[in-house]
Amino acid sequence: MSSTLFIINDAPYGNERAYNALRLAGALAGREDQRVRVFLMADAVGCAKSGQKVPEGYYNVQLMLGKILRKGDVALCGTCMDARGLTDQDMVDGAKRSTMGELAQWTAEADKVLVF
Repeated sequence: MSSTLFIINDAPYGNERAYNALRLAGALAGREDQRVRVFLMADAVGCAKSGQKVPEGYYNVQLMLGKILRKGDVALCGTCMDARGLTDQDMVDGAKRSTMGELAQWTAEADKVLVF
């Protein structure tokens, strides 16, 4: 089994970097031969905020993360969450607070690391 780690830094809305990263991660997560992990850093921790309401017809990164969480792992930089006033209770079910130590471990274990 091949493993891919996605490290996402950009906010969920305002540009399409997080959206495109999650599109690719979701497509890979649907494959049986892939292990997908997503680590959200900096403004990207907002991708995992629960209760997102977006205009009709607009993409919703919360829903996109849900697809990945059914097959893979999603972790958030705890320091980045704290800096933005986000708590564990603010986040979608399944996404977990994490550390740079865990990111280092995931990076060492991954066959591919993609940074967005």
